Amino acid sequence: MLTSVVSATTSATITSAATTTAATTTAATTTAISLTTPIGLPEYGVLAVIALIVLLSAKEILSASDKWNRALNSSLNLSIYPLLVCFVLIVFCQIMGIIGS
Repeated sequence: MLTSVVSATTSATITSAATTTAATTTAATTTAISLTTPIGLPEYGVLAVIALIVLLSAKEILSASDKWNRALNSSLNLSIYPLLVCFVLIVFCQIMGIIGS
C-alpha cells in the first residue's frame, strides 16, 4: 500500500513538471516568432521582388534582341539567382507566419 502512494505522488510530480515544461516551451516559441519579424523587413522584401521582376523582364526582352550573348546572360543570371532565393525565402516566411498564427 505504501508503494502505491509513492507511485501516485511521483506520477503527479512528473505530470506537473511536464505541464510546466510545456508552458515554458510555448512561451519560448511565441517569443522566438515575435523576434524573427523585425521592423522594416517587408519594405525590403517588396524591393527585392520588384528588382527580380525587372531583371527577369530585361532578360526576356534582351534574349529576343541581337545584343544577346553569353556574357549578358551570365551577368543577368548573377543578379537573378540571389534575388530568386530571397523571393523563395520571403514566400516561405509568409507561409510559416500564416500557419503559425
